[in-house]
Amino acid sequence: MTHKFRPLHDAAIRGFASDNYSGVHPEVLAAIAAANDGHQVAYGDDVYTEHLQQVFARHFGAGAEAFPVFNGTGANVTALQSMLPRWGAVIAAGTAHINVDEGGAPERVGGIKILTVPTDDGKLTPELVDREAWGWGDEHRAQPLVVSITQTTELGTAYTVEEIRALADHAHERGMKLHMDGARISNAAASLGLPLRAFTRDAGVDVLSFGGTKNGAMLGEAIVVLNPAASDGLKFLRKLNMQLSSKMRFVSAQLIALLDDDLYLRNASHSNAMARRLRDALDAGIAAGELPGLAFTQRTQSNGVFATLPAGVADRLRDRGFKFYDWDAARNEVRWMCSFDTSEADIDAFVEGIREELARAAA
Repeated sequence: MTHKFRPLHDAAIRGFASDNYSGVHPEVLAAIAAANDGHQVAYGDDVYTEHLQQVFARHFGAGAEAFPVFNGTGANVTALQSMLPRWGAVIAAGTAHINVDEGGAPERVGGIKILTVPTDDGKLTPELVDREAWGWGDEHRAQPLVVSITQTTELGTAYTVEEIRALADHAHERGMKLHMDGARISNAAASLGLPLRAFTRDAGVDVLSFGGTKNGAMLGEAIVVLNPAASDGLKFLRKLNMQLSSKMRFVSAQLIALLDDDLYLRNASHSNAMARRLRDALDAGIAAGELPGLAFTQRTQSNGVFATLPAGVADRLRDRGFKFYDWDAARNEVRWMCSFDTSEADIDAFVEGIREELARAAA
């Protein structure tokens, strides 16, 4: 007798807290199911992982090598370890995920010193890098040998090709390498209207953490080595960091589903468009004087909207069932994230809720 699994959650409940809240895209689920029959060699010696190399080469150029892993933290820590000696340090924005949201994994697991720089928009510049790019040869200072940027950034902003190239040239001229945390790289491609290679390999990025989970995958990311001279030992570091999947075909099948037929771009374009719909509707309300106390703190260039609200409004919106996180509670700043399955109706209902609660706060 086959047991029918019953959902434990209400599928009608949706929110704007994180693109990790969304489910798995049906095409990705179908890819997992299609890869499920029969046996395949474990630990990456399967036909799906072999094909994945061809897929990444098509998007990033010949010689690009992909190492599937379980999650973004594992991708970032393992990638950075492969780029650094034991005494190396990473320069990153203060808002970088590797600094703020990975529970100290780069330091505790990777043994990596992070040298942070404050930024207003989450983006580094050569001038900001130079605040920490010094002290080479001084045994009293961790040696800055990698610059890590996030595309799109944790604040929803996107680096242009020219900005990335300037950072790559600046880093390389000083004997440093450039790492990109691409947890939302698909949203960047949609925002820029460019192929993935244009703002990664062709712009001078050495090693990339490619994200899939936030864009419709069940789980799984990949470390993509674009410059073989910039990375060493990934085959061993992936296992050492507990990121080697025995049934890797299921991680690879998801990434193939996203990349083989541009599903990654369709999903990201939709989530970006929903964020733009939200921003445009609220901008129009502000211009009409209908949304007192609402202001935006960042440009909306991907699938995230950052705003400040009058005191108490965020909690009242959450009480109404709209899930989202505070970003900087001290100044009432919030983050609203859209996903590949966010609908226009979701946006319109949220805009109306914001309108009603702001009117209530102003009364």
